[in-house]
Amino acid sequence: MKFIVEKKVFELLPDICIGVVAAKGIDNSRSCPDAEALLNEAAAEAERRFSGKRVKEEPEILPYRAAFQALGINPNKYMCSIEALFTRIAKGKGMPHINPLVDLNNAVSLRYTLPMGTHDLGRSPLDVELRFAGEGDAFIPFGGGEPETPDAGELIYAVGNEVRTRRWTWRQSEQGKIGPDTGYVFFPIDGFAGVNDDRVREAVETLSCQLRTLFGCRVRSGLIDREHPEMDLALE
Repeated sequence: MKFIVEKKVFELLPDICIGVVAAKGIDNSRSCPDAEALLNEAAAEAERRFSGKRVKEEPEILPYRAAFQALGINPNKYMCSIEALFTRIAKGKGMPHINPLVDLNNAVSLRYTLPMGTHDLGRSPLDVELRFAGEGDAFIPFGGGEPETPDAGELIYAVGNEVRTRRWTWRQSEQGKIGPDTGYVFFPIDGFAGVNDDRVREAVETLSCQLRTLFGCRVRSGLIDREHPEMDLALE
């Protein structure tokens, strides 16, 4: 199994880089107070940083809004996931605890101000792709509901024709959702070379270390860019 970024993505977003962390051998069914504590700490710091501010105007957020515009996505209507998280926190709504893997993902995302996803890899043996939507692709909204057809040419994370994330980093699907039975997981960490790739690398290292410490699992990590558009996610 691989993670592959379509070459056309780099034509529109030449500086995109994606930190990759894959982990296997996880027990996500047990409570993890350490992951909860990390999320509480990160959320409290985010509230201190962003309280009373217009999140969409902050320097860390602007590159993602510009990228959405380059992709033909209105960032005022469809917020990047990291903008949505900080907007929620700036309004005093805090961060809910979901489960250990999601809590850890959100903690690292908030700490480094980076959009991050979590995808269960145990549901399909097919490659994970960041590509533009085509015929046959379908998205199941989080929580279930009627399947949606992404717009033609919409940037998506996908496994086969299963759309895991619509509009790049806007919204994840029910397919690939992290639950108590998740044991094999993929985290993409989206950034830009020359802008925040240093933070992407730090987030990869932090997440990898925490996964090993908290779950005792096997971890593989790396960085995708236009010179290295794919990575093996297999963990034996």
